[in-house]
Amino acid sequence: MPHSLKTRHQVRAEKVCGPSKLPAAAPLHLVREPVGPPAADHRRQDPGGPGRAHRPSSAGRGVLDRSREQASFIIFLILLVMNAADRFEGTSLLPDMTTQDHPLQLFRMKTTPFTWMEMLIISWVVGMIWAECKEIWSQGPREYLLEPWNLLDFGMLAIFVSSFIARFMAFWHAHLAQIYVNEHYTDLSNITLPFHIEYYRLARIKWVPSDPQVISEGLYAIAVVLSFSRIAYILPANESFGPLQISLGRTVKDIFKFMVIFIMVFLAFMIGMFNLYSYYLGAKQNNAFTTVEESFKTLFWAVFGLSEVKSVVINNGHKFIENIGYVLYGVYNVTVVIVLLNMLIAMINSSFQEIQDDADVEWKFARAKLWFSYFEEGGTLPVPYNLVPSPKSLCRLALGLRDLLLPLARRNGGNFRGDTELSELGQSKDSSARSSPCSSRHQKIMKRLIKRYILKAQVDKESDEVNEGELKEIKQDISSLRYELLEEKSHSMQELAELVRRLGGKVCTHPKHQSPPARHGTS
Repeated sequence: MPHSLKTRHQVRAEKVCGPSKLPAAAPLHLVREPVGPPAADHRRQDPGGPGRAHRPSSAGRGVLDRSREQASFIIFLILLVMNAADRFEGTSLLPDMTTQDHPLQLFRMKTTPFTWMEMLIISWVVGMIWAECKEIWSQGPREYLLEPWNLLDFGMLAIFVSSFIARFMAFWHAHLAQIYVNEHYTDLSNITLPFHIEYYRLARIKWVPSDPQVISEGLYAIAVVLSFSRIAYILPANESFGPLQISLGRTVKDIFKFMVIFIMVFLAFMIGMFNLYSYYLGAKQNNAFTTVEESFKTLFWAVFGLSEVKSVVINNGHKFIENIGYVLYGVYNVTVVIVLLNMLIAMINSSFQEIQDDADVEWKFARAKLWFSYFEEGGTLPVPYNLVPSPKSLCRLALGLRDLLLPLARRNGGNFRGDTELSELGQSKDSSARSSPCSSRHQKIMKRLIKRYILKAQVDKESDEVNEGELKEIKQDISSLRYELLEEKSHSMQELAELVRRLGGKVCTHPKHQSPPARHGTS
């Protein structure tokens, strides 16, 4: 179709998704067909004037939804950074101290309460949980779990909630201890408290490892890392970082394949070195390989060159065990550090180069998929304002209550039921008429984009079906054909030489047998 005959919808679709890269055999209606319904289906009487075309505003709404969602998430990340601003210069471990604001205050009452910054973070987390619950309700659990980013969000929010619960438990225990002190004492200067109360006067260095506040801080650190990794969700919209992220994401499969071999080798050497040195705890220069934990840490950091050679040295002179340890440790470094790591680098390089060739098409598909996710029906307000009931939610609540109370009213009379059904039918028709053109148009665009992507993937798969065995067979056929051609050429040259020799012999003998021509004349 010439460019001058393209409709407005076609030009817009090509601007969004790029020109089609389908082969000539692919159906052209998947790409070049107008993406919108007929014009007659889109036109209706508008209040602005008769015959005026109604232009759906879902594209603009999608841009606004994306902008406000990204702005809300950026503010959330800023809050996470600002929550640690008071510790940018570092914080030393405070000594045992108890009385700060008044003589009966316990030390833990200064560390466990939530700050105003943490309360803002909690409000954002609760808003994101509510948004995820609405998404699960609208999509269904099966569809929700098929999206990897939803799993990341679920894990991040679950860890945040666990961290806040552990922090609240620490605060509640400290609060109960403070109540006990307020009821039984008037001054904490020179008194001995019960152990379960005295614990809340101690500094951090004396806390037990299972303290709820320690667990809360560890979970919070993991949740912060997952929160910042969530930025990768919006990278496909960028022209520079989108193709790079697509290529890096596909190399993860190669990393998982490598991890299977790496774990097998790692476990073999870890168990072997532990069995060799488990009897020498206290008889080595360090505790490497004397326990399972030390064996794991020593071999793991050896991959990065951070383990020492003296880890295999024994102080009591058992040279046989020490020599076996040297051999096993050396074989491990050669196998893992030199062979496996270089193999991983080669695999990633090869896969990255193969994926980079089609990264542009993959990126355009991922970008279109990201954009269409914002065209779907979603929340009106961003996080955390979605916790505030909106007029739309209040209307839905009223309609839900009406549907709940309607069966009770139907029992009182049939006329009221008939009128209600007619009104509901009219409202449903009006709502479907308003939403059908916009939704059907975007659904058609999405279906054609997916079909174009699937067709290209099938064509690429068919073109790449020549495996290594077939390539070797083709090489053998070419080699055999070459030898056959050379042999046939040699045989032809021999026949040609024989023909030339015979022809030369005939040319040389022909003048001897030919008589001279007779002369005619008069004397």
